[in-house]
Amino acid sequence: MESCCSSACRPDQTLSIRYRRVLWVALALNALMFLVEIVASHRAQSASLLADAVDFLGDAGNYAVSLFALSMGALWRARTALLKGLTMGAFGLLVLGRAAWGALSDFTPHPATMGFVGLLALAVNVLVTVLLYKYREGDANMRSVWLCSRNDAIGNLAVIAAAVSVSLTQSAWPDLLVALLMGALAIAAGKVVIVQARQEIVEVRAHDIRDRETRRDARRVHT
Repeated sequence: MESCCSSACRPDQTLSIRYRRVLWVALALNALMFLVEIVASHRAQSASLLADAVDFLGDAGNYAVSLFALSMGALWRARTALLKGLTMGAFGLLVLGRAAWGALSDFTPHPATMGFVGLLALAVNVLVTVLLYKYREGDANMRSVWLCSRNDAIGNLAVIAAAVSVSLTQSAWPDLLVALLMGALAIAAGKVVIVQARQEIVEVRAHDIRDRETRRDARRVHT
């Protein structure tokens, strides 16, 4: 893997402007969908919709942090990505806990609401994923944003499938299983981002040490 300190990995001004605009669009859409799904999850009594709503909120925060990180140096961008990876993993654990709690409750979610909101969320996430597709191979921050959007689209398909299953079986278990799936996806994606961010931190620090040694040797030669 090429060092993130190489010229190819330095933020390009034109790229940063385009990427920033995409992030603002993604931030607005995710914040709106959080509000829609938090209300829908309460009305439908759906654990998977609630998990998706919290996921939309987490993604909105993710995009906000990414916008802030664009103006940072390489080391702080990697540190920010590390924090985001840890947050993604924590969200996954939270969703798993919510699904476990739901398994102990006696209720059946409303499949029609789940299906309709799931389709709306899928449309939003597909749009965001398409907008972010060209930036998926960037640094850990860009990759974390892409992974979140991709996982969201997968999660929406699962919510729709759960709505159909709940309607056919009149059971809450499809809804709970989707919540478990979404939690596992968040943990897996968080691990990927954490590994890449830690590698970038090591590379940046090694590059800084080499720079300091080079400058020190240059001073010795001149003296």
